[in-house]
Amino acid sequence: MSSVIEVKPKKVDDKEKSGAGVKEASWIDLYLPEEARGYAKFARLDKPIGTWLFAWSYMWSIALAADPGSLPSFEMMALFGCKALVLRGPACTINDLFDRDIDRKVESTRLRPLANGLLTPFQGIQFLGLQLLLLLGILLQLNNYRFDLGALSLLLNFSYPLTTRFTHWPQAFLGFTINWGALLGWAAVKGSLEPAVFCWTIVYDTIYAHQDKEDDLKLRLTGFGTSSALNELYKESFGGNIYASLGAASGQLGWQIGTEDFSSRFECSRKFVSNKWFGAVISSGVLLGRTFQ
Repeated sequence: MSSVIEVKPKKVDDKEKSGAGVKEASWIDLYLPEEARGYAKFARLDKPIGTWLFAWSYMWSIALAADPGSLPSFEMMALFGCKALVLRGPACTINDLFDRDIDRKVESTRLRPLANGLLTPFQGIQFLGLQLLLLLGILLQLNNYRFDLGALSLLLNFSYPLTTRFTHWPQAFLGFTINWGALLGWAAVKGSLEPAVFCWTIVYDTIYAHQDKEDDLKLRLTGFGTSSALNELYKESFGGNIYASLGAASGQLGWQIGTEDFSSRFECSRKFVSNKWFGAVISSGVLLGRTFQ
């Protein structure tokens, strides 16, 4: 007589769902040579959400600066798209150098190259220098006024890791840091300076920060405020495209805030990454509104 052993399916607990277990191998681990993996992870090449967040602030302002009825400068958009990719690397490298001791104690960051010993701090500094040279090559394509604005963004990137230690509002500072591109993109087209919008960043970085709240000794404070960012866009006359875009983007942002579970790393990560679509919706509305104005 044969016996049948009933095997119950394994229940996935919240900790495993949140990503606190074993990390899945990325394309970096699968396809890059071993000696290059640490540097690729330094630049977060396997996590492009940061590049998207940098890029959208550039694209918004370049599209806003276009003449009514005209397409934005695709040359500028391509140049600043490259800048977003290159700038994100040094920003992450600087952050890892500052936080390498803290990263070892935080679940979501313990596998970063410096935290797990894959690279040394000296190698990190060397890689930072190489990335800054690449960024310099891009900034030299701009005139002196825009070059100064671009160089100032590096100071903001260097300073951001310190704000998590000495203030309860690092999200607000990150708003200026990432969305400095809104100033730079406009200046690259118009040659003048206009106020940037940064409240969107406060929302998504607050969500991001909650992933690690169990590991933080001090929980960073949250903030609400996207109306000023949206009002800046409403002031321009873009026709129905921009209003439909803003409505869709507001709904997406409301979905993030209204359904967020700050106790789940998995949900915080998912909502944070979804902000690339928020940026895409706004940029599409600005582009269509400007082109067909």
